[in-house]
Amino acid sequence: MLVKWIRCTVVDRRGFERGQRKWAGLFGEPGFRGQGGGWSRGRPDVAHIFAFWENRVFYDSFMARAHDGLAAAQSGTYSGIQVKLFEHRFDVKTGFEPRFTDADVVRVAHSKVREDRVEHFALMQERVWNPAMAGSPGMVRGVFGEAPGQEFLVLSMWQSSAERGKYRAGSIERLSQRAQTEDDVAELAGDVVQLEPSWTV
Repeated sequence: MLVKWIRCTVVDRRGFERGQRKWAGLFGEPGFRGQGGGWSRGRPDVAHIFAFWENRVFYDSFMARAHDGLAAAQSGTYSGIQVKLFEHRFDVKTGFEPRFTDADVVRVAHSKVREDRVEHFALMQERVWNPAMAGSPGMVRGVFGEAPGQEFLVLSMWQSSAERGKYRAGSIERLSQRAQTEDDVAELAGDVVQLEPSWTV
């Protein structure tokens, strides 16, 4: 599965939201699995969108055909855009599905990992972070993806920001020490996204 993460700095919020609803046109595209997104909890001018495709072939076909027509509805509503593609490596919890209807917030963590620490980082994600997140009340599902250049994405969906806050307060520092995260990660950026139901496809 291919995971696409889009981060936009928005200048016309209402126009952007209107355009975002036009992406309902994705429904029925060959290989399309689902899309959702919302606004950053920390920066009200930042929007995040997460899209899921069966594989790169279906995605490339869509980009060559229908993408520009759908994207035109948001032209001029944002001043900056970052797009990154990740290959699904494993689920956080079990049985990941690209559904957004039973979650309220998404936590996105983007890591650039030191070259000699990639396998250790992935192993710690599987053995330390995943069980901790999976065991947290309110954590619905998640996905761990990898991109060329030692880049990794962890998306976790939560029933509410309060539930995610409980997990964060109790365990981040302890888990980080156990996983030797500081030794593995060269750069780490993250955000908490308040999902907008009308953006879900």
